[in-house]
Amino acid sequence: MDHLNAQARDEYREPTAEEILLDAASRFAADKIAISFSGAEDVVLIDMAQRLGLSVGVFSLDTGRLHSETYRFIEDVRSHYGITIELLYPEAQAVQNLVREKGLFSFYKDGHNECCGVRKIAPLRRKLDTLDAWITGQRRDQSVTRTDVPLEQLDKAFSTTSHSVTKFNPLAGWSSADVWSYIRKNEVPYNPMHDRGFVSIGCEPCTRAVGPHEHERAGRWWWEEATQKECGLHSQNVIKIISR
Repeated sequence: MDHLNAQARDEYREPTAEEILLDAASRFAADKIAISFSGAEDVVLIDMAQRLGLSVGVFSLDTGRLHSETYRFIEDVRSHYGITIELLYPEAQAVQNLVREKGLFSFYKDGHNECCGVRKIAPLRRKLDTLDAWITGQRRDQSVTRTDVPLEQLDKAFSTTSHSVTKFNPLAGWSSADVWSYIRKNEVPYNPMHDRGFVSIGCEPCTRAVGPHEHERAGRWWWEEATQKECGLHSQNVIKIISR
């Protein structure tokens, strides 16, 4: 009976993050899959990939409005692991048009989607047009928009009729405590802003530190309603929660 119970538990066990990374790397060519890097979770994935000996690309979105600490953090990760981190930039003309028409801080009035669309979504779309899969650090306990994040999914936001994109979320079942336990145990580099109460870190004007009893993504776009707090990188999360 104990053997049957153990077998049943194993059948329902989610694969580990390492198992997901190994599976993803085995299914896609090295130049067709990459890790999206910005925060603590993503560095955990980079560290895991290195330990597993996987050849997976790494890219990061440089919106032009990141904290100075974040730029140094990107360089620290590049140096620590001896890897190439491809920085993706927004189109200069698109940024110029937005700023000329609406100024530098239109998102406080109009919401963040337009600015994120120019500075993050368009560059990401250009990158994903060249990939068949990408790997993210999304976790289910990060926010109300991510409670149903699967370990693997068809990325409906960036797939087209002629080109499908698979998204892997190996840390979906992890908690914040799991992430930081891994970071400390394996001496993984992290953004020093975390030590100052910044839990989820994005662009400088749209990120603030959070209090001890606030949710970790409360500091992102804090002037907006919680169910809309996705920049578009994971927009299908918002679509899902609205449809409930």
